[in-house]
This record gives sequence, C-alpha cells and structure tokens, in this order.
Amino acid sequence: MENRRILLTQRPEGMVDETTTRLDVAERPECGADEALIRVGMLSIDPTIRTWMNDAPGYLPPIQINDVIRGSGAGVVVESRTSRYNVGDIVFGMTGWQEWALATEDNKFSVVPAGMGLDLPTVMNVLGVTGITAYFGLLDVGALREGDVVVVSGAAGATGSVVGQIARARGAKKVIGIAGGPEKCAEVVERYGFDECLDYREPHLARRLRSACPEGIDLYFDNVGGEILDDVLLNLAMRGRVVLCGAIAQYNDTDQRSGLKNHTMLIMRRGRMEGFIILDYTARFAEAQMELAGMVLSGDLRHQEHLVRGLENAPSALNLLFSGGNHGKTLVVVDDSVTLA
Repeated sequence: MENRRILLTQRPEGMVDETTTRLDVAERPECGADEALIRVGMLSIDPTIRTWMNDAPGYLPPIQINDVIRGSGAGVVVESRTSRYNVGDIVFGMTGWQEWALATEDNKFSVVPAGMGLDLPTVMNVLGVTGITAYFGLLDVGALREGDVVVVSGAAGATGSVVGQIARARGAKKVIGIAGGPEKCAEVVERYGFDECLDYREPHLARRLRSACPEGIDLYFDNVGGEILDDVLLNLAMRGRVVLCGAIAQYNDTDQRSGLKNHTMLIMRRGRMEGFIILDYTARFAEAQMELAGMVLSGDLRHQEHLVRGLENAPSALNLLFSGGNHGKTLVVVDDSVTLA
C-alpha cells in the first residue's frame, strides 16, 4: 500500500512556494516490534513548522532536504505490536506530513481519551498544542494576576484567542487584542469577548495602545514579534511581563538586520521578558487539558477551526498563517474517516 507524503526539496526564502516541497509516493511503513502503525487523519498546521524549514539552530534540528515535513497530527492505530496502543485508538503526536506514520520508542504518541463529547478538530485545537501553549504561557510564564491589563497579539489566531479568554476567566481587568484588519478585530471582540482589539495595519499603534491602556500593560502575550513588540514595550507598566511565544511576523523575513529599539523600557519599568517552549511542559499537559475541556463544555471558551482538505494542500495551508487567510486553528484533513467516537 502506498504512503503519500510531502518532502522538503529546497529551503524557502520568504513564503513556501512550489519549489519548496513536493508530493512523493513511497511504500507504507511496516509495523515492527514495539511499534504501532497509524493512519493519519488530520494535521496541525503551526507557525513553528516554517522555522524548521530553515537551516538554522533551534529547539529541534532543521528538517533535512528530501525528508518528510515535520509536524504534529492525529490518526487511528490500525496495527499494534506494543501494549502502549490498541487498534482503534485515536492518537496525537509527530505524524509528519504523510498518510501513514509509525509510533516508536523514539516517537511516542498520546492516546486521545474517548467520551469527552468533543470532536477531533476541537481536541486538536483547544486541547492540542495550541490551547496548552496559551494556558502555560499565560499562567506559568506570564504569571497572570487578577486585575492585570493584558494585551495579546495574534488575537484572532488559535493561540491568541484562547489566551484572551483564559485571562478574562481568571480576572484580568482588561484584555486588549491586536489583529490584522477590521474583520478580525471585530471577531476578537464579538466572538472571543476581548474588551477591545487594535488593528496593527492602521498607523500609530503605540499611541493607540497608550490610549487603550493608560496605566500601562501589565502582561503582554507576544505571538508576532517585530515592530508590534517594540510598540508594546513603549507602553509597559511597572513590573510588566512579556511572554515570548512566537515571532510570526519575522519567520518569512529575509532581512534579519533590524532589531528591537525599545528594549531599554524593560530596565526603566523593571520589566521581564521570557520565552518558552511548550515541550518543557509535557509532563503537565493533562492539567491544562482538563481545565480547557471544562471551559469548552461549559461554554466559557469559544473556538473555531479552519479546515483545509487534502494532504497536497498542506503547504498552502501553512502560508495561510502568514497571509492572514485563516480564521482560528488551521488543520489539514488527510482522511475524513478518522474521527472521535
């Protein structure tokens, strides 16, 4: 049986295009001892995948040329030679961009519990890396306190929208989003319940942040980096905290010479800026998932998924994250038959 997969053929400069990847057909992998064979149903499309395509150091090594594009996904176990997985289990882990994957000792998967009352896209969004990143980034790294003024960039995105809703639920005084365009700004306020959302495409963002947060920004959750981060630093409150989650505005930037201009505000405001990688919290994933599932089921956490159908469309789905063409969590449906009972 065949295994369609998408390989990296050339390191991109800027956005991914037809020269960057190719659709390849190989033999389906064989299930060996202590392994399980997984039919991939859905891929999680995340900005960090773009960074792995670069030949640059990171928390994971670069994807090698002619290797399958690295990425997480969910699938169903169709053959198992290990007690860790049963045939029929829905599992989540590093599937890569392909139709079939192996769970091994080096590439372990998490079994998705049945009977939660949530469908697979919701689980991959809110209970997956996206929601867990929002949870620990805001509460552990950002140390959210009741009464904080919170600003979130990428507020219409999968992570940013969850950050703002958790902040509201945990007693933030005010939650301000930053997003691109009036449609997404309206969505952030009307759908996700932020107090206000600022369009970064309009001029004088720093001035508008000062108007929205006259006493300063206590906690900034940064998904984009670049000039927006610089504008926020100008408006940091005393003892303000900046959570560095992503830098999506810079991942396709071919000119890396520009840097922050306002970082000295961290000195004047006695502020703290800290990055994190969600893999640091693997042992505590269940803690976040329990709370997030409860918020979804109670109606306290709203979400949406942007589904792209077809493995061959995964590269264009990745570009949606940078063009702003997606709404919510972007997922690629590889096999419609893989669902949660």
